[in-house]
Amino acid sequence: MGRWFAPSLRKNGWLAVELDKNSARYAYGQPDAAGGKTRISFHGLRSIGNAPDLQRLAKDLSFSRYNCIALLQPGDYQMLQVEAPDVPAAERKAALRWRLKDLLDFPPEEATFDLLDIPGDSAGRSRAVYAVAARSELIRTCVSRFDEANIHLSVIDVRETAQRNIASLCEEPERGLALLFVGESSSMLTVNFRKELLLARRIDIGRAQLSGEAGRADAIERIGLEVQRTFDLVDRQFPFVTISKLVLAPEPDDSGLLPYLQQNIGVRSSALDLAELFDFEGPAAPDLGAQWSMFHLLGATLRQ
Repeated sequence: MGRWFAPSLRKNGWLAVELDKNSARYAYGQPDAAGGKTRISFHGLRSIGNAPDLQRLAKDLSFSRYNCIALLQPGDYQMLQVEAPDVPAAERKAALRWRLKDLLDFPPEEATFDLLDIPGDSAGRSRAVYAVAARSELIRTCVSRFDEANIHLSVIDVRETAQRNIASLCEEPERGLALLFVGESSSMLTVNFRKELLLARRIDIGRAQLSGEAGRADAIERIGLEVQRTFDLVDRQFPFVTISKLVLAPEPDDSGLLPYLQQNIGVRSSALDLAELFDFEGPAAPDLGAQWSMFHLLGATLRQ
């Protein structure tokens, strides 16, 4: 077996890990065999200063027993909507690589990328795909960190698809679902349709602008404007989709954003409590602050 557990001996489900220079966040989720809530068996945050720190964490929690997802940081990749090439599926990536040269901020030959289909109309027609691209050197460095810690890395994922996974649990049949996550320095708005990602937008306003009294009202209004602009874009670009609901991801404390959305956006708006979507092992579900900090990790554990 070498240093890895054999695939048949690894536990079912996904261990999602997000690394930065100084810390590792992690969450492990197992799907319910009967189709119920995904069970989150453990989650946490550990300070790491070097490779041995990550190795100790992996050993302490037996990470080698799990199929692992690495969740990239938002600045590590670009997500671009591009016209779908009219070629066989097996040739799409090659056809798109050079189309990306004017869209990426680095040469396409230095890129590792994958494609994500955007849902089409009732006839299945879709004119666009998402290309998720990162520098190949960054991907190699990411893989190397996991290899050095003896962590079996199965998938590299991004926040947009992790957020899509959570949104899919809130959808109504044949209706679009918008999910807004307000991060520390920026926000992410996604629109789902038929459990797939229809649209993803980053908004350059976050909790840093919402945390103080000065400028909070203006920041809330700007977020509301971007939400409305996104809905208008969906109306124009995807006329076969009706957005029936806007869900606001957990916030560590009340920013005042939800009441504004409820009063000013012409779509039902509500707050999300992940305790309603996941089965958290232990005496109590994590509070809203903890849900906010590991929101996309939990979404990654829902990977199908």
